[in-house]
Amino acid sequence: MPQPSEFKVRRKQLAHRIKKKSVALIASAPASVRNRDVEYPYRQDSDFHYLTGFNEPEAVAVFVPGRKQGEYILFCREFDPTKALWTGKYAGLEGARDAFGADEAFPIDELDEILPGLLENRERVYFPIGHDPELDHQVFAAVNELRGKVRTGVRAPFEFVSLEHLLHEQRLIKTPHEIHLMRKAADVSVLAHKRAMRNCKPGCYEYQIEAELLHEFTRHGMRAPAYPCIVAGGHNTCVLHYTENKDVLRDGDLLLIDAGAEYENYASDITRTFPINGTFGESQRLLYELVLEAQLDAIKQVRPDKRWNDPHDAAVHTLTKGLVKLGLLEGRVSKLIKDEAYKKFYMHRTGHWLGMDVHDVGEYRIDGEWRTLEPGMVLTVEPGLYIAPDCHDVDPKWRGIGIRIEDDVLVTKEGYEVLTDGLPKTVAEIEAFMAGSE
Repeated sequence: MPQPSEFKVRRKQLAHRIKKKSVALIASAPASVRNRDVEYPYRQDSDFHYLTGFNEPEAVAVFVPGRKQGEYILFCREFDPTKALWTGKYAGLEGARDAFGADEAFPIDELDEILPGLLENRERVYFPIGHDPELDHQVFAAVNELRGKVRTGVRAPFEFVSLEHLLHEQRLIKTPHEIHLMRKAADVSVLAHKRAMRNCKPGCYEYQIEAELLHEFTRHGMRAPAYPCIVAGGHNTCVLHYTENKDVLRDGDLLLIDAGAEYENYASDITRTFPINGTFGESQRLLYELVLEAQLDAIKQVRPDKRWNDPHDAAVHTLTKGLVKLGLLEGRVSKLIKDEAYKKFYMHRTGHWLGMDVHDVGEYRIDGEWRTLEPGMVLTVEPGLYIAPDCHDVDPKWRGIGIRIEDDVLVTKEGYEVLTDGLPKTVAEIEAFMAGSE
């Protein structure tokens, strides 16, 4: 977990952005009921964790730049030893101050009483407007209470600003410690994919391969995947977000695995496609090598002088050119790209931001233009081809083949670093690894 000083720096950065005469506040994620009185494993809201490191529900953090009594106030549950006997130790007010760096801590039940005083004579309030109905209600109730005191000389905030824009731009550039956490998540995810490859054979079920992935995550202390694992064999490879993971794996088919571990709230995201029996068929190999060529061309476009869309444009050009060569498309490459003819076989983008969320925050365009890549950004590069089994206007040898190759890429000052490069990717590497000769 990041050191308390890391969270303190993040809070200071936010305070500098919102300046004095403003207040920012954010609520923790609620606990989610799975069924009856059983809850899902708790996962903190990413923005709340980013600023506080506090991993409990029923909490609200308030940031008041320039406040003499303290700029960081945390409202949370008071410690109850009887409750702790059942659910385990939690911070309480003392822990909120001593372990999590709050200048002041108050019981969450006192938020409605104390919040008007924190907003008094402030001009604007930053919070996730519309994200949490209860927090919306509490903020506006506090503001209305202050409006009722206007004749006493009290001023209420008159401007309400979405917190996400400022905070998400801050989150987009990763610190060295964040990159360290993402490397650890990536390293364990690589081991998990290798384990899945080694244990894959005809007759297994998709869920058995998923179990291998989760086993490797868990034995390294990463008890949650960053997103539901996609383990798709055969025709299921053509379903982009397939998560049923219930079918038997057949000899001669491909298996597409899209899975990544989460480490201390930071995600990894890897996709590999490989033959269930360890050897690519001819049609599978031709399509696979085309997708790999597109991915490598896209990765070369990741560097600080390039724009967000450049990797996608490179992948689309390579894929379209290759599809013409293989006979899956006909026509001039430039016109096919203009007409988006490739979308019949490649219908998604080539990547997304990666960080605390697997589809992480941050704008892709600035003032209508694709933004320039900067050191510290982390993105996925994941081109694919999906020839639907009912695509009757192509040669039957291509039908039902879905391929995606995805890696996590850090933008560096010099260019890029592939955080997931320890996982076999070429045809030769995959076949050798699955044969046990690598």
